[in-house]
Amino acid sequence: MLIRISLLVNKPVSWFYKGNKVECNVCEHTFRKFLPYGNQGLDNRLCPNCLSLERHRLLWKYLHEETGLFSERLKVLHLAPEQPFIKRFRALKNLDYTTADLVSPLADVRTDIRNMHQFADNSFDFFMANHVMEHIDEEQKALKEIFRILKPGGTAILQVPMAYNQSVTDEDLNITDPREREKRFGQYDHVRQYGLDYPMRLRKAGFEVTENSLVMQLPAEVVERYRFDKNELIYVCKKT
Repeated sequence: MLIRISLLVNKPVSWFYKGNKVECNVCEHTFRKFLPYGNQGLDNRLCPNCLSLERHRLLWKYLHEETGLFSERLKVLHLAPEQPFIKRFRALKNLDYTTADLVSPLADVRTDIRNMHQFADNSFDFFMANHVMEHIDEEQKALKEIFRILKPGGTAILQVPMAYNQSVTDEDLNITDPREREKRFGQYDHVRQYGLDYPMRLRKAGFEVTENSLVMQLPAEVVERYRFDKNELIYVCKKT
């Protein structure tokens, strides 16, 4: 319902924010600034037109420039698909594209990331589940399911909210109170706050992990125009 409402109001809001100071590379619209977003209401984050955030715009750039997602014939599973991406990936004729989610009525398949029994071993070339793992109690069970359904040589993109000043992931599955979770992990429905050991947790499930630093190679004015998170690494997980 919220997504449908947003699609009704984004056009007038986009008009109100018209300008050329920031740019969304996903929908290719420019604005005087982006909308605030998040439980702290941080300013200049959300695209008024396609609803992309910093992480979506950076990932879109990475996918365009450093993967074959827009040119190669690939079978893709997108779990918890982000609103800015769905129709754009569906429009790509080279992709066999499937969306999945535990509850969303917008997804093609209803599945639990910890038990994706609907999908056979070695089924997909590419898998995406961004800002999902911080919600999952049985992390390694979910990661091994992703590994299972990927073809040998397949790629998974599994972005999470990161505390780059924290060397070890803060996790306590016994905390169930939403207020305590928000205070400890940053959001009421998170079960952990990932730290710099995140790649090691991915490798534990069998992945070969590359920490892509694309954003750190870009000029400061480009980072500011697209409002990328200047600290965000992209975790590229390969099934070798």
